[in-house]
Amino acid sequence: MKIAILDDYQDCVKTLKCFSKLQGHEVSVFNDTLKNIPQLALRLRDFEALVLTRQRTNITKELLKLLPNLKLISQTGKVGSHIDLQACGDFGVTVFDGEGTGEATAELNMLLILAALRNLPHEVNRLREGKWQGTLGRKLSGRVLGVYGYGKIGQQICRLGHAFGAKILVWGRKSTLDRAALEGYRVAESREAFFKECDILSVQLRLTPQTRHDIKLEDLSLMKSDALFVNASRAELVESGALLKGLSNGRPGFAAVDVYEDEPVLNANDPLIKLPNCLCSPHLGFVERDNYESYFGIAFDNILKFISELKQK
Repeated sequence: MKIAILDDYQDCVKTLKCFSKLQGHEVSVFNDTLKNIPQLALRLRDFEALVLTRQRTNITKELLKLLPNLKLISQTGKVGSHIDLQACGDFGVTVFDGEGTGEATAELNMLLILAALRNLPHEVNRLREGKWQGTLGRKLSGRVLGVYGYGKIGQQICRLGHAFGAKILVWGRKSTLDRAALEGYRVAESREAFFKECDILSVQLRLTPQTRHDIKLEDLSLMKSDALFVNASRAELVESGALLKGLSNGRPGFAAVDVYEDEPVLNANDPLIKLPNCLCSPHLGFVERDNYESYFGIAFDNILKFISELKQK
């Protein structure tokens, strides 16, 4: 089978142990992201299967029309709104969902929180410039760590934050709030109270049509002037431009983000990167070797399963 693996930014998929599962197939790995549909279609027109690296490439009806040979899409991680499932069904393209633990993403969230609280990037740069200590950081222990969304990763962040001595506060859908309360975490009295009380707020929502632009400027404006807003989930969960304006207005006082509306971000072409009160990383939550072995291993297994079932027909 002719297989294309998309958006391997680090050119690392071929170094994974699980890559050997595709031995005997014609595999091409692409390291860049094409967003122009005619160009992308020209690249992919001969392939029968696509392996998607998370949500880096959108699979639209317009694109599928131009891919007559495509039979299969194997997603690393959960399928999201980046794939038009209705169109895939219309064109006879099978879509395989993936799964993963989320541990690497939860750890990255904690790294962003701790680095931002202790001004670590700034202090490291000062040291490289020949300077010594220049700021007074803050600890996580004893502070209110708000977790917005009590799904798999949100639950992990609650446990990690608790281990650091943070006071956990949860907000989200009622069903998840009931579970959080049963598991011993304090639930905010209201959405407004949640944004007001958090010293650190970590966004852990899945991006769906219902959650897109869920967080508005008026929500951010409720936050403390020294609060830290952390988003390593999806940029589109926040109303476009709201975080930039909020940080410029001083509420919240700080942010740490790992996600952007238009990725990949090249040439520092995002205004958040230029703000002194925003710590920015290049969407690293998912990017970890054990995580890649798990996610891509499952995606490759799904391709082999599909081929096996075809042979049996």
